Amino acid sequence: MMKKVKEILSTYDYEIDFYIREDKVVFLKGEVNKWQEVVDIGHKVAAVKGVRNIVNDITSKDITVKTEDNKKQIQEALKGNVTECDVLIIGGGVSGCAIAHAFGKYDLKTIVVEKNSDIGTEATKANNGNIHPGLLAKYGTLKAKLNLKGNKMYTDWAKDLDFELQRPGSLVVFYEEKHKKQFDAMRLLKRTGLGYFIKPAKQMMRTPGLKWLTAKEVKEMEPNIKGEPLGGFWMTTMGIVEPFEVVYALSENAIDNGVEFKMNTKVLAIQTEGNIHRVITNSGIYKTKTIINAAGVYADKIAEMVNDKFYTIHARRGAIAILDKSRKGFINRPTGVVKSGGNKNSKGGGASLTPEGNFLWGPTAKEVYDREDKSVEAADMEYILALGQSVTDEVKKNEIIQFFAGIRAADYREDFIIEKSRTVNGFIHVAGIQSPGLAAAPAIAEMVEKIYKKDHKLKVKENYIKTRKRTPIFRELSHEVQDKLIQQNPKYGRIICRCEMITEGEILDAIHAPIPATSLDAVKRRSRAGMGRCQSGFCGPKVLEIIARELEIPLTEVTLKGKDTEILERENR
Repeated sequence: MMKKVKEILSTYDYEIDFYIREDKVVFLKGEVNKWQEVVDIGHKVAAVKGVRNIVNDITSKDITVKTEDNKKQIQEALKGNVTECDVLIIGGGVSGCAIAHAFGKYDLKTIVVEKNSDIGTEATKANNGNIHPGLLAKYGTLKAKLNLKGNKMYTDWAKDLDFELQRPGSLVVFYEEKHKKQFDAMRLLKRTGLGYFIKPAKQMMRTPGLKWLTAKEVKEMEPNIKGEPLGGFWMTTMGIVEPFEVVYALSENAIDNGVEFKMNTKVLAIQTEGNIHRVITNSGIYKTKTIINAAGVYADKIAEMVNDKFYTIHARRGAIAILDKSRKGFINRPTGVVKSGGNKNSKGGGASLTPEGNFLWGPTAKEVYDREDKSVEAADMEYILALGQSVTDEVKKNEIIQFFAGIRAADYREDFIIEKSRTVNGFIHVAGIQSPGLAAAPAIAEMVEKIYKKDHKLKVKENYIKTRKRTPIFRELSHEVQDKLIQQNPKYGRIICRCEMITEGEILDAIHAPIPATSLDAVKRRSRAGMGRCQSGFCGPKVLEIIARELEIPLTEVTLKGKDTEILERENR
């Protein structure tokens, strides 16, 4: 192992120090010219046989290292209240919410702390909502195992928690003869079972619902795709969801079962004495025997707080464009085109869609140093347009109504890290959760639950609530039911968002939800007010007024997405 690491580092013209710990974790330190070189070296060393993982402390000359001094905040926090709990989950993304939902069934005091003003506002929010079938996950990885399992578990999740899950499958089409031959060979391996003896084909063999289509079948299925494909590959188990609807469903059910969620709560430090952790946050201290680290791009920073950092998270930015709903039905399932080359750390992207029928084009995959860099560059948009237009050239760029980016929390082994700490009692890592993290979420939660149960005798609550009913969507109700609702509350009769036909009553439901929507974006995600063609151009000021009224705060204190994002600077009249 040491010889191979030396060989890799010797190919670079830099002085890079390394050492290998007893548990096969490689620590790297040095300086290079470009950030991409940091990432490339990390990937190469992590791929060496026998390496458990790497801690990559190499810096580059083209970035400025940011340091955060929390000493004053910590000193203030130490004066705050102490809250005790059995389990503290750090991170309110889909993984954290899924774990909270799983732990809600037991007689435990479970608390979720989230640094933002709402749940699901990082990678979860910027996800394309694909419940991947599992084919493209690398065989033998934890990702591959949990992707397949999680995809299957979503059916029961959607039934129990009452969120929308569609399974249109995903379609891959090909236009070149060489790709047709490749797919014909895959079909032969699948049909004969020979694929079980060929490692690159083993994940395909374990993926259910794969169908090979002729050119005619492809055009019958999707008549609006570009040109004349030679054939296609239909992964029938692919599902699509609204990711934020999933996290709200999980959190609401968890709250019904006694789990507490603390927003705007950032972890500053962790003190560990024996089996007790004191988690110091900007809103007080949490005393607990078990920490579950589901902190996304900051999971390695949390691990470092308990002196158990054996991996490094590197940020991979993904940008997506969303198109107007006027094209609903033009393409009926996520569709992509087989191309040569591509990014090995991305599933390729293409023309996907939401359960509401909006097209989603993308995503991109770009390594960035800054874990908060959610910018969308001109090159991102060019790539996104090329992806979408590889599927159909009839949809134009002026149909894009919004674009956004999120950060994938990748580690250098490009796999999930879900395990009990080997050195710290009561600390569980749930890190490196990038795509297919959304698809794998039910299986991730189940795995964490099993890890915890090995060391604890758990009792299911007598009053455990398994199911959850979502708030009715007014525009989908019959006129008779709508009339009854309006009679009960006239605010359901006032349309605020004309694009999506969202009522004031629904906005009030969002603001007064178990986890309140206290910003414009939070209301948007929960109710869809502002998700239409005008993107809050007409309804935004009205929603802002409603938030200010309901929260009893000045208009100038209403934010777009939490702290330091106030929309109005001052009153001008």
